Amino acid sequence: MKNPFHRTADAAGAPESADTNPQTPFETSTDGPAESPQSPATTARRRRRWPLVAGATAVVLLATGAVAYGNARKTVQLDVDGQITTVTTFAGSVEGLLAEQEVAVGDRDLVVPDVDSALRGGGDVVVRYGREVPVQVDGSQSSVWLTALDADEALTTLASRGSDVRLVASRSGERASLPIRLDADGPVNVVADGETKVAPDGSIGIDAILDQQGVQLGDLDRVHVEKSDQIAAAQADAAAEAAPAAATEDAEAAADAAPVSLVVQRVKVEEVPTTTAVPFETVTEEDANRFKDLDPAVKQEGADGVHTTVHRVTTVDGVEESRELVSEGVTTPPVNKILVQGTKERPKPEPKATTPQRSSSSSSSSGASPAPAADLGSAPEGVWSALAQCESGGNPATNTGNGYYGLYQFSLPTWRAMGGSGLPSEASAAEQTQRAQALQARSGWGQWPACARKLGLL
Repeated sequence: MKNPFHRTADAAGAPESADTNPQTPFETSTDGPAESPQSPATTARRRRRWPLVAGATAVVLLATGAVAYGNARKTVQLDVDGQITTVTTFAGSVEGLLAEQEVAVGDRDLVVPDVDSALRGGGDVVVRYGREVPVQVDGSQSSVWLTALDADEALTTLASRGSDVRLVASRSGERASLPIRLDADGPVNVVADGETKVAPDGSIGIDAILDQQGVQLGDLDRVHVEKSDQIAAAQADAAAEAAPAAATEDAEAAADAAPVSLVVQRVKVEEVPTTTAVPFETVTEEDANRFKDLDPAVKQEGADGVHTTVHRVTTVDGVEESRELVSEGVTTPPVNKILVQGTKERPKPEPKATTPQRSSSSSSSSGASPAPAADLGSAPEGVWSALAQCESGGNPATNTGNGYYGLYQFSLPTWRAMGGSGLPSEASAAEQTQRAQALQARSGWGQWPACARKLGLL
């Protein structure tokens, strides 16, 4: 039996003329009386319902008749929280019957008819225990006392409270529990990991149902119970664009198969880091041993640092629910780029050396023709010393292996075209300067493009 307020039959054998208006306790907070379900929707269920409690119609009996009736042997049906037994008794009242059957009731429990009512043969006595059930209505959680037989009746009773009503299972380790059965005598849907399965017996408890369907719970997973048609409506809306007809039919079929659904939500809490670059800075150091007219040299390349922010992110079935800042700061400091700038002044150029005239025998023995006279009027004072310093660091014996030699980095073809013999780096500084001056007079400062530009000659 389920709801005692859905039938109009006699209560505990009350006559048909008795007042049949139901006396219904309402749901309250944890400090109030327990709630009894009352909904026309449950009349369509196939299960046997409670008889309607008879009203307060007074029945006048003669004293001798009352005594005779009270002591008469009678048979009644006793329904204790859905467990129905047929009892033959001599008890004269509902209270006497409960005492005889050792059925204890408290202030939050529901007894129909009332314990003070006379017991009549052929009637029903229904006991529903009050239970404190965690409830979530439109996201707000509380507890109410209910005398519903199962979750189906409880949700029907609470439906007027909000559009999203669910019973929340308590969690302990890998277990989940509710102080009320999911369905007293029918199947329930099990919704987990994107699938919906049907458990044939909703009365065996949450853990047993989940074990039966092969659903394991993680420590953080949430479990609740809601009406199947509520889930079906949400699923139909979500799938309407893809396949509206199929989605609606599947959702309605699932709701028809089982009125309530046991829903498992997978919860994950992860610490998620995000990083951003911290730009490096460029600093310049001075070097007293480096000429100030040289470009700055790179002593150390720069590298960006890393700023890390860590959030604790909670996801429910893969959808982010909340994000909490855990920490933030620079986890890798940036590395500065270091440039070196010289501060040393270049020395003033030395007076141009005069090359002594070679004898004819010396010239012929060297095998080299004398350097052609150069037009030195176009060269500023000290320019050749500065050019040599720029090209070779002022070293007349420079041979870097790249095909260029000496103070002014002659190539062999150019050196020989200017009358030189052997390698330029083997000739004296004076000879190299003479042939460089001759080359400049013939071809201009473009023979040394980089250094000539740096010295302002181009």
